[in-house]
Amino acid sequence: MTATACPICRKPAQPGHLPFCSTRCANVDLQRWLTGGYVVPAADDDEAPSDEGAED
Repeated sequence: MTATACPICRKPAQPGHLPFCSTRCANVDLQRWLTGGYVVPAADDDEAPSDEGAED
């Protein structure tokens, strides 16, 4: 089994904090999630669906 690196500081991950090396790095990651640091950019939909062709 290969050692996993902490995604925050790249130190070796510790079993009690996987996938992080410490509580500090886990809290840094949580803060990034809570403040919107991890955002997937979305493209605006230029053509919105219309009801012009729909019949009731």
